[in-house]
Amino acid sequence: MAADSPTSRLRDLGYELPPVATPAGSYVPATRSGNLIFTAGQLPLKDGNLAFTGKVGDTVSVDDAKEAARICALNALAAVSAEAGGLNGISRIVKVTGYVASAPGFNGQPEVLNGASELLGDVFGESGLHARSAVGVAELPLNASVEVEIVVEVG
Repeated sequence: MAADSPTSRLRDLGYELPPVATPAGSYVPATRSGNLIFTAGQLPLKDGNLAFTGKVGDTVSVDDAKEAARICALNALAAVSAEAGGLNGISRIVKVTGYVASAPGFNGQPEVLNGASELLGDVFGESGLHARSAVGVAELPLNASVEVEIVVEVG
């Protein structure tokens, strides 16, 4: 494995991919179409438990929400890695969509999603630059504070 590979950079950042999260419904964690892999929405699950619940701007701080977004991105990378045969099979991050359970009046969704975007940039470098949507929502599954889905290109 090359010293500058995504797998090496992830490890150098102090992270490792978690196990792929078990779907909570009738869907798969990721699916491939041609040279693109799309993930289902990934919650901030850590060791099988939700790491952050509640509304950002109320019971969840922006810093905690950014960490939740990083955890979501790691879970998304685990799902795409399983489809791509490893992180090194991913040629670029194409799109990130993030949902933030937001308290009334909270409009810092882009800052929250920077937690995911910065991690992806750190792991993939120039290939980690992506299009993104950051959406505030009233509720997320299981009272999660953040949910992230990604689209990657392989090959």
